[in-house]
Amino acid sequence: MLHFYELVAPGDQAPQTTLTLPWARRTRSRQRVRLDNGREAGLFLERGAILRGGDLLRAEEGVVVEVRAALEKVSSITCPDSLQLARLCYHLGNRHVELEITTNRIRYLHDHVIDAMVSALGHGVSVEEAPFEPETGAYGGGHGHHHG
Repeated sequence: MLHFYELVAPGDQAPQTTLTLPWARRTRSRQRVRLDNGREAGLFLERGAILRGGDLLRAEEGVVVEVRAALEKVSSITCPDSLQLARLCYHLGNRHVELEITTNRIRYLHDHVIDAMVSALGHGVSVEEAPFEPETGAYGGGHGHHHG
């Protein structure tokens, strides 16, 4: 079994395989995983480490894998008005909903109760399968957030 202890900078080494995980598993620094090629591995990362799609991990044996964000059932709201987007972020944040925020879209893990609240606030919600990369917050630890 491979043991991964460190994140490596992009471009240092080419990955030999990938590791696809949903958001909840990418926030755990210690766990057993199965690489996309079927090989078992263990993550022994620094406490508080958060993995993002595109991150590279190196095992003590020298194997490098690229982390991929798994497709998850998410709710998305597109809003071209930045003030409405900010207001919606406020209401969702007030309910401690983890959010992925871009210039004109908010995404969260699907929840029909939150969808109903968003609809009641006058916004359309689309449910889809997509990678989920939420903000970690000011005290969230981990490393930088990538926006696509």
